Amino acid sequence: MTTLRTGVIGVGHLGAIHARLWKGVQNGHLVGVFDPDTERARAIAAEHQVECFASIEELLGHVDAVSIVAPTSDHARIAHAAIDAGVHCFIEKPITAEFAEAVAVIDHANQAGITLQVGHVERFNPAFLALAGYPLEPMFIESHRLAQFKPRATDVAVVLDLMIHDIDLILHIVKSPVTEVRASGVAVVTSTIDIANARLEFANGCVANITASRISQRPMRKLRMFQRDSYISLDFAKPSVEIFRIADGSAADIATGGALPLGQLELGESSKTILFDQPTMPQVNAIQMELQTFTDAILHGGAPAVTAADGAEALRIAELIINTIEGK
Repeated sequence: MTTLRTGVIGVGHLGAIHARLWKGVQNGHLVGVFDPDTERARAIAAEHQVECFASIEELLGHVDAVSIVAPTSDHARIAHAAIDAGVHCFIEKPITAEFAEAVAVIDHANQAGITLQVGHVERFNPAFLALAGYPLEPMFIESHRLAQFKPRATDVAVVLDLMIHDIDLILHIVKSPVTEVRASGVAVVTSTIDIANARLEFANGCVANITASRISQRPMRKLRMFQRDSYISLDFAKPSVEIFRIADGSAADIATGGALPLGQLELGESSKTILFDQPTMPQVNAIQMELQTFTDAILHGGAPAVTAADGAEALRIAELIINTIEGK
C-alpha cells in the first residue's frame, strides 16, 4: 500500500476540518465522509468532491483509515466497527467516554493488527514542538486552559473537553507515575463540571496544578514549568515559548547559544547569568501534522506519535479527577 484511502466519520466543526486537511496529507486520499446529519454530510462531501456515504458500515467498506470525530459517547462503538472492518483509526480525544472502553478498544486493535492514534493535538502545537531537544525535568507545572462558553461539547465535563489536553502533555513531559490526585470543580452553566482545578503529584516528586474552564471571560492556553536553573513558559494560543535559565559565570565568560543575557546573580562567591531565549516557532498546521504522522505510522510501521495507550492513560487520570470532584 502506497496511498491510504481515508474517510471522516462525523463532520461537525472539527470533523469538517479533518475533511479539509486530509486533502493535504502526503500519501493520503480522502474518499468520503459520513454524518447522521445528512444535509451537513452532503455539503462537506460536495465541498471536497468526495462521496457522502449512507452509513458508517458503507464508508468502512471503502477506506483503509478513518478519522473518528463523532461525539465521545460513540467513539468505542465506531472504533470496534472499524477494527472489525480492518480499518485503522484516528480517534479524536478523549479516546473513549470511559477508561474501560479504551482498554477494550486497544485490546481489539492489538489482536487485529490495527493502528490507533489519538487526537491530542497540542502535542503538535508549534510551541510544544519548539521545545524538542530541550531538557525538560520539571518539578512544578502550572497550566491554565480557559475558554469562553460555547454550547458545543457540553455533554461532557470540562475535564474531558479541555483539561485532558494538559493532562496528556504533562504525562508526556513528566514520564513518572501519578501517585496522588486532588481536585475540585463545579457545574455553573451546564449539568456537568464547567470549571475545575486538579493537583497531580508524581512519584518523582513533580507536582502539576491544572486549571480548566469553559466559562471564562477571556481565553487562555498556557503552561509553565519550573525546574532546576530554568523556567519555561508556553502560550499555545499565540503560539510562543519563553525560556529563562541560569548559567554559571558572567555573560562575558559563558557561551549563551544565542540567548539574551538579562542580568547577573551574585550568590555568595559565585556569579550566575540570567539568560532569556525565545525559540522560533515551526510553521505547521497541528491537525494536518498529526494526520500525517498517523498516515506514516500505517504505511511505514512504528508507533504513532500519540499512542492509544497515551490516550487511555490521559483518560484514566481525567476519570480520577472527575471522581474526586464528585466524591466517588
